[in-house]
Amino acid sequence: MTSAVFRLPAEWEPQAGVLLAWPHAQTDWAERLADAEAAFAALTCAIARHEPVLVCVADATVRARATQLLTAAGADASRYRFIEIEYDDTWLRDSGPITLRSADGFRLMDFRFTGWGGKFAASRDDRVIEGLAARELFRNADHRRVDWALEGGAIESDGTGTILTTWRCLHQRHPEQSREQMTRLLCDKLGAERVLWLERGYLQGDDTDAHIDTLARFAPDNAIVFQSCDDRSDPHFDELVAMRAELAGLRTAAGQPYRLHPLPWPRPIFDDGRRLAASYANYLVVNGAVLLPAYGDPADAEAARAIAAAHPGRAVIAVPCRSLIWQNGSLHCLTMQLPEGVLA
Repeated sequence: MTSAVFRLPAEWEPQAGVLLAWPHAQTDWAERLADAEAAFAALTCAIARHEPVLVCVADATVRARATQLLTAAGADASRYRFIEIEYDDTWLRDSGPITLRSADGFRLMDFRFTGWGGKFAASRDDRVIEGLAARELFRNADHRRVDWALEGGAIESDGTGTILTTWRCLHQRHPEQSREQMTRLLCDKLGAERVLWLERGYLQGDDTDAHIDTLARFAPDNAIVFQSCDDRSDPHFDELVAMRAELAGLRTAAGQPYRLHPLPWPRPIFDDGRRLAASYANYLVVNGAVLLPAYGDPADAEAARAIAAAHPGRAVIAVPCRSLIWQNGSLHCLTMQLPEGVLA
């Protein structure tokens, strides 16, 4: 397998399933656990209608609780299975495996997870991929540890050799490294040919230092879906207008501009005076569908239309996310897709 050519698939390529981790009283969801559990049950049910779900649970008690709630929500028990494993929190986009594929097999890339630059405890999360690999969940998959901090939400792949990321995030993780050094490392470890960097773009309430999956996402046929802002009075306006101009200046590997699909700007959502990071860009692509974070906002419907245009042929399914963004993330942040063929 070592001589094979690996690449990072695009999210819209066929999937074997989706990983997520169930919230419990020892996670940061404890204060509003019932609301979180209801949201996770709805998310699990939505994914399971399209593909299998692998649900990480901390112990038998959490497993029993998840079973109870999923049964009450009407989830098909044949479409999900539990994996007992320790974890600090539930953001598997960032602590789960970044899975490369080749013609001969798969590679589970296990980058160091630091709790988003040391903001939160992460020692158990940093061992999640090793633990999953040891449970023989995967077939023909090589577990590859990389002693370099990177979260899955910090990168986007078009599946054909281009990575999209933000300078703000990776510079925070590796202030001693140049852009050229990080570009070389990303290309080497992810089987990419080039890296596109965004300088601008951020969301208040986002503690990831501007993960790309809250801002701009690759879509099929050389398209990019991005979070726009049309409210001149909003503090995000100048930054997101500048990001849009950056995206317009990007070129495909063939030298053509990307087709851009702007997402509408939802009304501000506050919690105890704190603005939450409500982004429509944090959607999840599954087999045959796109799960859209919905905020009970009039812009939800417009966001669904924009995503449907960028991902033709897929159903767009709204999943309520107001209770999720209380913890600074949404659908994509909580999940990690696994490419078709990798599950045992």
